[in-house]
Amino acid sequence: MDDKAASLRSKILEMVKEYSSEAFKAREFIPGESWIPYAARVFDEEEVVHLVDSSLDFWLTAGRYAARFEEEFARFFGVQNAVLTNSGSSANLLALSCLTSRRLGDRRLKPGDEVITVAAGFPTTLNPIIQNGLVPVFVDVTIPTYNADVSQLDAALSEKTRAVMLAHTLGNPFDIDAVKAFVSKHKLWLIEDCCDAVGSKWNGRLVGTFGHLATMSFYPAHHITMGEGGCVLTDDPALKTIVESFRDWGRDCWCGPGNDNTCRRRFEWQLGDLPKGYDHKYTYSHIGYNLKVTDMQAAIGVAQLKKLPGFIEARKRNFSALKAGLEDMQGLFVLPEATPGSDPSWFGFPILIKEGARVSRDQCVRHLEEKKIATRLLFGGNLLRQPAYGEIKHRIAADLASTDAVMNRLFWIGVYPGLDEARIGYMLETLHQIARG
Repeated sequence: MDDKAASLRSKILEMVKEYSSEAFKAREFIPGESWIPYAARVFDEEEVVHLVDSSLDFWLTAGRYAARFEEEFARFFGVQNAVLTNSGSSANLLALSCLTSRRLGDRRLKPGDEVITVAAGFPTTLNPIIQNGLVPVFVDVTIPTYNADVSQLDAALSEKTRAVMLAHTLGNPFDIDAVKAFVSKHKLWLIEDCCDAVGSKWNGRLVGTFGHLATMSFYPAHHITMGEGGCVLTDDPALKTIVESFRDWGRDCWCGPGNDNTCRRRFEWQLGDLPKGYDHKYTYSHIGYNLKVTDMQAAIGVAQLKKLPGFIEARKRNFSALKAGLEDMQGLFVLPEATPGSDPSWFGFPILIKEGARVSRDQCVRHLEEKKIATRLLFGGNLLRQPAYGEIKHRIAADLASTDAVMNRLFWIGVYPGLDEARIGYMLETLHQIARG
C-alpha cells in the first residue's frame, strides 16, 4: 500500500469511528415504551472500524482477521485448534460429519450407528445426526437445570451407540463428570454444543474443552457476535484437518485461501483412482460443503473477543439480579438452578410455570410481550413433537416427561449485557404483576 492510500485509509477509519459514536448512541429507556429484547448485539465504534478496515482490503473470503480470530479464540479456551465457519449450526454439522470420516478407521460413525442426545433443545444439535444417517437416542432432561438426565445414559446405551452430542442448555453446563465417565467407559465420541455457553465453566474449567469436539455460535443473540458465524474447537490435529476438509468443499488440500502448494507436493499426490500428480487443490477426500466465514465477519469477532470477559460477567450479574428479585414468586414459578459444580455464563433466564398454577405459560408470555419484554420458549420444546421430526428413526431411553413439561410450561427472558438496572427492575415489576393477577 502506497503512502497516499495508507493516509486515506487512516482518514476513513477515523471518520468511521466518529460516525459510529454518533450513529449508535445509547437510547434512553422508557418503561412500557422501550422494547427489551431477549438478546441483542452489544458493540461500540471498534467493531465498526474493524468491519470497514476489513472491507477496504477487499479480501472477501477468510483472511487475516479470520486467522487472527482462530488463534485468539483458541488461546482463550486453552485448546490447540479453532476452526471458523459461517454459523453455529454449520459448526454442529461439521463436528458430527467429521466423525464419519474414513480417516478415523474403526472409530468412524456409519449409517445406523446411534448418538445419544436430548429432545429438549435446538434443532441443529439434532439435525446433523439425522443428516448423516445416524439414529438419535433421546434421554430426558432434569428440572430446573434443563440438561440431560445422566441417570438415563445407561438405559440409552446399546451395541450401536458410538457418540454423545449434548448442548449446555442456555449456558448451564450439563453434568460433565458423569458424561465424561460414561463416554470414557464405553469408548464413545463426545461433542459439546457450546453455542449458548461461551464462558461457562465446569469445576473452574471452560466448557468446550472436555469433548473431542466443541461448537460455538456467533449469531447476534449469542455471547459475542459476527452477525453470522460459528466455530469448532478441538485439541486433536487429525480432527481439525477433517473439519476443515468438510468445511472447504471436502477437498484433501489444506492450503488457506489464496495459498498454493503448502504441502510442497501439489502435483505429486496419488489418491483414490485419480492419475498420479492430479492437482491436490482439486482432490476431494470427503463429501463436503463450502461453509467458510468472510473476513469482514471475523473482523467484528476480533473486536468482540476483547469484550468477552466483561460480557460474561454482565450475564452472570443480570441472572443473579433476576433470580434474587423473583425469590418471592416461587409459589408460581420454578426458578433455574446451575448444575452443581458449574459456573454458567447464562444465555437466558428460564422460568417454569408450576404445574396446577392459576396462570398459564401463554398468559405470562402474552403479558410480558404486551409490556414490551421479549420472551422465548426453550427452542423446539420436545423436538419429537415438531412436524419436521414425525417420521425420523429414533429411540427413547425413558419417558420424556420433563421434556414435555418444558414444552408446555417454560419460557425464558434475557440476561444479555445490554440490560441495565432500570431494565432489570422493569422486568421484575412486570413479572410481579402476574402474581398480583
